[in-house]
Amino acid sequence: MPHYHKLGNIPSKRHIQFRKPNGDLYAEQLVSTEGFSDLYSLTYHCYPPTLVQSIDRPFSVEPKVAIEKNLQHRSFFGFNIQPKDDYLESRVPVLVNNDLHISLAAPKKSMNDYFFKNSGAHEMIFVHKGNGILKSMYGNLEFKYGDHLIIPRGIIYNLEFNNEDNRLFIVESFTPFRFPKRYVNRAGQLLENAPFYERDIRKPENLETHDEKGDFLVKIKRDNMIFPYHYASHPFDVIGWDGFHYPYALSIHEFEPITGRVHQPPPVHQTFEANNFVTCAFVPRLYDYHPQSIPAPYNHSNVDSDEVLYYVDGDFMSRKHVEKGMITLHPIGIPHGPHPGTVEKSIGQKETKELAVMVDTFFPLKITEDALKIEDKSYFKSWVE
Repeated sequence: MPHYHKLGNIPSKRHIQFRKPNGDLYAEQLVSTEGFSDLYSLTYHCYPPTLVQSIDRPFSVEPKVAIEKNLQHRSFFGFNIQPKDDYLESRVPVLVNNDLHISLAAPKKSMNDYFFKNSGAHEMIFVHKGNGILKSMYGNLEFKYGDHLIIPRGIIYNLEFNNEDNRLFIVESFTPFRFPKRYVNRAGQLLENAPFYERDIRKPENLETHDEKGDFLVKIKRDNMIFPYHYASHPFDVIGWDGFHYPYALSIHEFEPITGRVHQPPPVHQTFEANNFVTCAFVPRLYDYHPQSIPAPYNHSNVDSDEVLYYVDGDFMSRKHVEKGMITLHPIGIPHGPHPGTVEKSIGQKETKELAVMVDTFFPLKITEDALKIEDKSYFKSWVE
């Protein structure tokens, strides 16, 4: 969870008069989670955020599931997802269940003529390629290669890309992304032994107040449908805000790895947790330093979770034929481990340059039709020499 932040002009107290220079009242909005019981922010708008002019016909973006029940190791070539101009059209779900959807995207163009709000899920957008600005009513948040962009549910945003070569790994979670409980103290502060610190969290800045009326299209996602709303005022007409509910960024390059004399288990790489899944970051680090250590990970059978690994960059000593953007899926209960020859090869090595994002889900993942189009169908046999 982020900590308290504020930008712009706000009144001295909640729920009191706050007037414009001409004497009109600013419109206060409480953006709250779990009713009124969890994180929230207070935002102050030039116009009420309720000025809906029209709603176009909604349309479905429901993932088309090809395999409901999977018990096979699989691999997918993520960079084979073809680029598309439009951001939303470029989002391709590949692995889904009732807790999250994992998608790949390769948008070429900025969101110039509409805004987007995911009203059904919190989003973690990992930026594999590209850079730009995430814009919202909370201000601007610059992003670049290696950033995890955390966008809580219900936030209207716009992505402005600096070029056309963009690759995104997107996790939509139906529960909030939070820091692991073992990383924080009772006050919510990140502990001294956590692999990242509050200074590493980048928050919105450069609040731009758009005091504008007109026709502003906001595409709202809920229940695998897109509802095109037309508002009479600009979504980013906020003069000031404060609170805990806002988008933020955490770079994978700021993650400080935890190492030991012998091989450390994946939880030391954890970044976030949500209901029924966790995420991890594998980053460049020194190998184990026991004189007889084996740096390559041991064979293991995770009997409680599906393991998804998204390969970002560098060399992976436990895998052969790894490509950037590749996704591997190792299902619940089926052993997996280093490829033949990689264990001996790892002995004596001092460090790894690997970079990857992992998602462990506590319920099985379903495989979409689009995922099968980019699958390496022989992957499950890759442990046989």
